[in-house]
Amino acid sequence: MIRERIALALQRGVYCGRKKVLRPDRVAELQRRAPAGEKKTQMARLFGISRETVYQYLRG
Repeated sequence: MIRERIALALQRGVYCGRKKVLRPDRVAELQRRAPAGEKKTQMARLFGISRETVYQYLRG
């Protein structure tokens, strides 16, 4: 029953997850700063996201 509801929601276009926090240009800046040796905690505070989100953007 749950799978049916998810399938119907996908067809309507309302089941798409949370919106991205950072714009693509900010993601590029984050990915440019990381190899330069900037601390992840410092970048998280600067961009207003959690440290785990920083790591997710760097992985993706």
